[in-house]
This record gives sequence, structure tokens and C-alpha cells, in this order.
Amino acid sequence: MSKSIIQKNKECFVTKSTTNLHKHHIFGGPNRKLSEKYGLWVYLRADWHDMADYGVHFNKELDTKLKIIAQRRFIEEYPHQDFVKIFGKNFI
Repeated sequence: MSKSIIQKNKECFVTKSTTNLHKHHIFGGPNRKLSEKYGLWVYLRADWHDMADYGVHFNKELDTKLKIIAQRRFIEEYPHQDFVKIFGKNFI
């Protein structure tokens, strides 16, 4: 398992809870493996992941916020890599 470059502690990124956590790959679908490779994932409590209507999979605002955070961290962590070339879109 890769290490997240977005958070250090195993806790919900939204609530800081340490129970009932799911690993959320910020860029899913065809980019899921790239999210894993580059550490672009966070822990979310199950409800904030996909078990409630406010969870990231149903909440465009939260999804976009996480994508922006992830892109900024990617640029800091991998300054010689081209985020848009790798992930196909600029979220900032």
C-alpha cells in the first residue's frame, strides 16, 4: 500500500474520527491506480465516503475540494512531473 501524501494520520480527513474508515482514491476510475501510485488518497469515515448522501461520491463540492488539494500536493511533492499530462485535467 502506498503512503498518502495528503494526510499523515489514519483518521477521517473531514471529521478526524479514527473509526469505520475507508480509503478514498481522490482520482478514481482509470486514474485510481495513479492515485495509489502517487499517494493521492485519504481516509474518510464510511458516511463521508459513500454511505450517506453527503459523502464524497455524491458530493461534488467535497469531491472538487479534494481534487484541488491533491493537485496542489502533487505539484509540491513531484515538481518535475506534469500533473495535467498524467491525470488529464487541471482542477485548480
